[in-house]
Amino acid sequence: MFLKHGINLGGFLSQCDHSDLHHRSFITADDIKWIADQGFDHVRLPIDYEVLEDVCGMEKGSGYLIVENIVEEAKKNGLNIILDLHKAYGYDFNDAGNADKNTLFKSPALQNRFLNLWKNIVRHFCSYDNVAFELLNEVVETENAEAWNLLIRRTVKVIREYAPDSPIIYGGILWNSASTLKYLEKPVDDNIYFTFHFYEPLVFTHQKAYWVKNMDMENDVFYPASKANYMVQCQKIGDQAGAVAKADFEQIDKEFMRYIMQEAITAARNAGAKLYCGEYGVIDQAPLSATKKWFEDCTSLFNEYEIGSALWNYKEKDFGLIDDHYSEIRSELLKILTNKSN
Repeated sequence: MFLKHGINLGGFLSQCDHSDLHHRSFITADDIKWIADQGFDHVRLPIDYEVLEDVCGMEKGSGYLIVENIVEEAKKNGLNIILDLHKAYGYDFNDAGNADKNTLFKSPALQNRFLNLWKNIVRHFCSYDNVAFELLNEVVETENAEAWNLLIRRTVKVIREYAPDSPIIYGGILWNSASTLKYLEKPVDDNIYFTFHFYEPLVFTHQKAYWVKNMDMENDVFYPASKANYMVQCQKIGDQAGAVAKADFEQIDKEFMRYIMQEAITAARNAGAKLYCGEYGVIDQAPLSATKKWFEDCTSLFNEYEIGSALWNYKEKDFGLIDDHYSEIRSELLKILTNKSN
């Protein structure tokens, strides 16, 4: 299965208004065809649990039909597709650190519900040869590292009962950071991918992001730039900019990116796992010339180390490739993203 050059369908079945109108109209057959025509080989489909089950955990046939239609459209257009459980009942990365809301890792009942949801997903889609399964998006808290390993082990066992050969994808903690793959247990078989997300340096890729506490909402941030330049911004947002603060580089550029990715590369190699970057991208507030340069450097490293990847995001969510912000450089970006730049 090819998972080399992909794109996320964020905002369609996750982090969205879960209305019938939205589900019918946000992503259509034309969108899937356009993605394939540009040279992408797969899509990553984030899905919130409430698309597939009600508040009591009962299966929602209408939700499975929506996903099935997208899987079919992907297959018709020669695309592979990752079904990414972006939010589970009892766990949402948006509620990171909230012990009252994120109770999955403390509740055996919720863990059993999680396993049952995955059993239902796999039973519905195990017959498709273009489907991969991603267990849960962005576990965050360090205290959940071991509990996450235990739940991974149980979930993989459930999936393998129905889909012995389908790719399974999962990442570490701290928002799927590259540095935490080393905490994952060795995979039980050869068709498992370790995944990480890459948005470094965060003060560039997320500049003026309204959801990042204390982010500067006025000044443009450029790439590449000196560490000293970045540190002015990093000090404002604290721990989320820690990668820059800890790195022993005077210039934050491609070699800094390589340094960050190397932890993921080493961890995957030591574990005998394949490596995949499930999200990377630049916010629609960043200067275009710097955005293009960031993508050139990032994707060249993916190609060098044979890391499959999926751009965040196809449409909207402040990162949308087809949105107006990127129109001036979109044709160039498409060549970079699909490795057709030469």
